Amino acid sequence: MTPIPPSSTRREFLKTSTLATAGSAIVGAMSLSHAVHAAGDDTLRVGLIGCGGRGTGAASQALMADSRVKLTAMGDAFDDRLQLSLGSLKATEGLASKIDVPIERQFVGFDAYKQVIASGVDVVLLTTPPHFRPLHLQAAVEAGKHVFAEKPCAVDAPGVHAVLRSCEEAKKKNLAVVSGLCLRYHAPYREAVRRIRDGAIGDVRTMLANDYRGPIWIKPREPDWTDMHWQMRNWYYFTWLSGDFNVEQHVHNLDVCAWAMGDQYPVKAIGMGGREVRKGPEYGNIFDHHGVVYEYPNGSRIISNTRQMPGCKNDISISLSGTKGSALLTERRNGVSITTDDKWVFRDEAPNLYQVEHDELFASIRAGKPINNGEYMAKSSLLAIMGRMATYTGQEITWDMAWKSKEDLTPPRYEWGEIASPPVAVPGVTRFV
Repeated sequence: MTPIPPSSTRREFLKTSTLATAGSAIVGAMSLSHAVHAAGDDTLRVGLIGCGGRGTGAASQALMADSRVKLTAMGDAFDDRLQLSLGSLKATEGLASKIDVPIERQFVGFDAYKQVIASGVDVVLLTTPPHFRPLHLQAAVEAGKHVFAEKPCAVDAPGVHAVLRSCEEAKKKNLAVVSGLCLRYHAPYREAVRRIRDGAIGDVRTMLANDYRGPIWIKPREPDWTDMHWQMRNWYYFTWLSGDFNVEQHVHNLDVCAWAMGDQYPVKAIGMGGREVRKGPEYGNIFDHHGVVYEYPNGSRIISNTRQMPGCKNDISISLSGTKGSALLTERRNGVSITTDDKWVFRDEAPNLYQVEHDELFASIRAGKPINNGEYMAKSSLLAIMGRMATYTGQEITWDMAWKSKEDLTPPRYEWGEIASPPVAVPGVTRFV
């Protein structure tokens, strides 16, 4: 990856990159429609960028989504992650014959994404830590590739705007951009939200979005790791890489709330958060709890609560109250219901939502009608970022403030050296940027 000069923002870097690659992007777009039919072969070639657990899962689902698809390139910052992912995929029943990733198409380092994209793939799966999503998405679209982009798609407002620009460009090039906001691909949620938007519970007044869960993995620092090496290994705990967990994880439930409101977004947010159990440096600079109240112009609210602590009761759900009834959405079996004068419960067997994302992505490519989830994946990411701004600063944050925020979390350089560990935010002290 080309280092970003200390005086440059990511926005400037992305702009420069756009100009530098415009010629190759045009050629890529012109040739894309013929690529999968070269020499009579209609196989779709897939490249994986980011070989962690979610990336490995996404690659598996992509390979199962279509009978004529192959994984032909992989890239990650770390070789051991790539090898572990490749071995896991080859060991998965039914996938070995669909994997053709020789050593020359295994790429490691910050610039691995460029090499995967340039390797002759048709579809790229973007599953690195979220910080890199805007940069990788832009490169993929410029090169004429269809994209699966894991959630969230950015960790700051400049990243959100970069994603929106790339998704608009994807529309012009007839390229698919499918988001990893997988609850939009979950049959029970689709049916419940359809009913809610059709007025089943009347006007929605309050949405309670809970994501209470225990602690997750952590990567203790090893003696020979540089600052950047450790932060990249332990990426979940650094806001510049993950966005904090209310962005990285809770974006799912926040997105469903916006979806239920007709893809309309709140105008302001106020909240609180902090660190009760994540005390040591191994926990980077993220919080362990966030509570945010979002408000719509008509007074409707999202009450957003998320927590990652041991020994506490877990609850991952969305409860909606309207003028005519209520709804409950959870991922448990029979956990999606609407209560009015009568009670409706989704009781059918639901297909795997992660698989459905890829089934629909590849079907849309084959049909020449590529899906583009760009607008909601960007705006829902900003919705979560807006909440983090409120909890970090302790101030009321409007949608307009979040939209125009200049805070760019990009480090000075992408290099395996020293990088300061960002401070933990202090509400009332940390300033909005």
